[in-house]
Amino acid sequence: MRNDSSVATLLFIVIAIIGALLAFAVDSEFKSGISQTILVLFFFFAMFTAWSTKVATQWNRAVVLRLGRFQSLRGPGIFFIIPIIDSIPYWIDIRVISSAFKAEKTLTKDTVPVDVDAVLFWKVVDPKKAALDVAEYNSAIAWASQTALRDVIGKTMLADMLEGRDKISAILQTIIDERTEPWGINVISVEVKDVLIPQGLEAAMSMQAQAERERQARVILGDSERQIASKFVEAANTYGDNPDAFHLRAMNMLYEGLKTNSTIVVVPSTAVESMGLGGLAGTVALADVVKKEMAKPKYTPRSDD
Repeated sequence: MRNDSSVATLLFIVIAIIGALLAFAVDSEFKSGISQTILVLFFFFAMFTAWSTKVATQWNRAVVLRLGRFQSLRGPGIFFIIPIIDSIPYWIDIRVISSAFKAEKTLTKDTVPVDVDAVLFWKVVDPKKAALDVAEYNSAIAWASQTALRDVIGKTMLADMLEGRDKISAILQTIIDERTEPWGINVISVEVKDVLIPQGLEAAMSMQAQAERERQARVILGDSERQIASKFVEAANTYGDNPDAFHLRAMNMLYEGLKTNSTIVVVPSTAVESMGLGGLAGTVALADVVKKEMAKPKYTPRSDD
């Protein structure tokens, strides 16, 4: 904030004290006309100085008009104007300013109503243009930003809007900067914060994404089945060309089944004969081998090993 009043009050007090000291030096009782004249002159001079004293902060620029016409930009620091003749209608802030704006229930290119929230970062680079070429530049920037956002939404598909926020932000920055450049304002960046869509459409999009994931899962499963079938065909070709390998595989499967379950396994006689086990006697012998293997003590490691 500006501290015009404190500086003006200080100057008024200092000048009034100087006038009083001079008048006291002329006449200690303040009865002579000269001392009284000095007091009156210094009093009016102190008022004039206090009235004409202004102070601008580091981030402010004062627009000075003289008899209604632009005179100059003043600040930062202390400066003086001519009372009554000069006036300061605007104090321009040259810092970076953030402004939030939104577009509610705006239709996209594929006729979907959306609510979009965005933030605009801008600063005044030419205080003279901002003061003289546009009235209420803050409101003008807000309306220009909102209009540009609605235009961009109307030309963008919903999918592109949800996936490409950075691209939309860059387009908005270009459009808004072109509109505000004649006002002495520079747009630093635009950031799209959020895109809200209707709840019904959100549920439908969720179902669509779920269906897409399920389709991909089914495709992967089908591809796995195809690869397994291909491997089975390769194995069948191998066993068809080598009967001994087929018999060994069959015997291994039978052995693993008996070893795991330890129960009676019913095997067709044709399968037994094809494996060359010699009928029932061979099967019994195989079972005995399995039982002996299972009866062997298993090594259990001790804690001190």
